[in-house]
Amino acid sequence: MLVRNRISRIYYLKKFFDYPITMKKETFANLGLVRTIKVGFRYLKSVFIKKKETSLENFYINRFGKKLYSMFFEKYTEKLWGRHPSKISADWGAQRVKGLSIIAIIKDSFMKLFKIKGNKVETSLIEEFWYPKYGPGELWEKLAKEFEKKGGQILKSHKVKYVNIKDNKVESVICIVNDKEIEIKGDIFVSSMPVKDLVEGFKGDKVPKKYLNIASGLPYRDFITVGVLVKKLKLENKTNIPTLGNIVPDCWIYVQEPDVKMGRIQIFNNWSPYMLKDPENTVWIGLEYFCNENDEYWNMTDEEFTIFAISELEKMGIINKEDVLDTHREKVKKAYPAYFDTYSEMDKLIEYLNKFTNLYCVGRNGQHKYNNMDHSMLTAMETVKNIKNGIQSKDNIWNVNTEKSYHESKEN
Repeated sequence: MLVRNRISRIYYLKKFFDYPITMKKETFANLGLVRTIKVGFRYLKSVFIKKKETSLENFYINRFGKKLYSMFFEKYTEKLWGRHPSKISADWGAQRVKGLSIIAIIKDSFMKLFKIKGNKVETSLIEEFWYPKYGPGELWEKLAKEFEKKGGQILKSHKVKYVNIKDNKVESVICIVNDKEIEIKGDIFVSSMPVKDLVEGFKGDKVPKKYLNIASGLPYRDFITVGVLVKKLKLENKTNIPTLGNIVPDCWIYVQEPDVKMGRIQIFNNWSPYMLKDPENTVWIGLEYFCNENDEYWNMTDEEFTIFAISELEKMGIINKEDVLDTHREKVKKAYPAYFDTYSEMDKLIEYLNKFTNLYCVGRNGQHKYNNMDHSMLTAMETVKNIKNGIQSKDNIWNVNTEKSYHESKEN
């Protein structure tokens, strides 16, 4: 595992802002005097006049004020979910933002300025993390090898078509393998597939219509990423953070510009230079787009979409297209479980799923919860703990990442 600097910035007004926002002089210089004053007054208003948190929009305004919300949260959130934040449940903010607020940022800034040690740092403010040398896939490859060493068997290329249920238990799954149906029986079933697909695939005992309707109505956001290998970036490293080839040090760049579709840019050199053949002379970046399956972007050919994505990079002043050496496009269905439509009735669906004594739902899609990788793994760990110890309740599994602050913390 490599220890990496956790550096992400916001690209807005064709300038870079720290993410989370910091109290540095560069931030105020980029904002300008008029915007800074408006940000300050709007934040003070949010301190004294709290909105009822009936939406993600109100959640953000209560913590950052309306001006900062409109600059750094509104457009990006709408890109991500395809819905305005006023139409999205505040649960998403509680899920991912947690204790982050202007107060938390100011406190963190003062503690660093005066070198004061505290007990913990808000997760969004943690500055370092561990990353596998050859990317996250290396973690799962290692896990698979260890599992097989212990006698476990991993069946690949098995597409689940039906889940046979009877008397509040899962009896077996019907899989498609080489165009043939096979049945696999088991004592315990752990599902990380989308909840929508799981419930719609139930066969045997009839699923009550109200639960089927909730599952069928659960929304998702799909994802397209384009990898672009370039000779160089046009961005200048103005930080004091040394990097290989002196490229900008960001892991992610959040694109807030409203005139481009792109949501985020990853710079893989900064995640791990071992993922590149020639990290000193080339830069491998990932462009992230949020869309819906079968919309105009999803249905573009690889060539069409790549040309479109490169044109957006040029528009933002990130690269020159003549510096592009190679590209690769991937599409991912149901990448992001969304917090609107029938999500408001998710508690009822959880109650129904918990009746299946040998079924455990884990992970982001398995729980329809926008968890990060750490929390997704933790749901599986809690499941194993319950199975080993004969614990019947599944509350601890569903309650991962529902506390007010992240379970991860960093000692100062």
